[in-house]
Amino acid sequence: MRFLPTAFIAAACLALAGPAQAQLSPTTILPPAGNVPYDATFAVGVQIYKCDGTAWTFVAPRATLHNLVGKKVGDHFAGPTWRWRDGSSTVGAKVGEAPSPSGAIPHLLLRATPTAPGHLFKTSFIQRLATTGGTAPAASTCTPEAAGTVREVRYTAAYVFWRSARK
Repeated sequence: MRFLPTAFIAAACLALAGPAQAQLSPTTILPPAGNVPYDATFAVGVQIYKCDGTAWTFVAPRATLHNLVGKKVGDHFAGPTWRWRDGSSTVGAKVGEAPSPSGAIPHLLLRATPTAPGHLFKTSFIQRLATTGGTAPAASTCTPEAAGTVREVRYTAAYVFWRSARK
């Protein structure tokens, strides 16, 4: 199955905390001290871009979230929002970014604001790691004639969900 490498990375990310995590990720995408990872998923989906006539602008993600054995556990979409199978959800706001070593969309740290109770309600931060694909189409393909065109670019990522260590 093609998602197993990402699942392995997500599992490794979830297993790491504190100093070991610092060796894996630049400090710009590490949650502050006092937070611990509690779950990880891998996402398979698209990053959506729209041509404004001169440049491609990011619109939203759309992805399916899978647990580490490949079962669908939720969805990721505009907001950015993560919605779990129990109906819980959280919205993220970017607080840090680091380039992807593979040239894909960047790795991110997002502050989480839970919006519905359940599994994701305890989320304090979300990391996007191990990204593949998802970058905007070539700038030369966004011309005045192409204005309004929407493109969906495939991507995968590992999402690590963090919570306060005090909970």
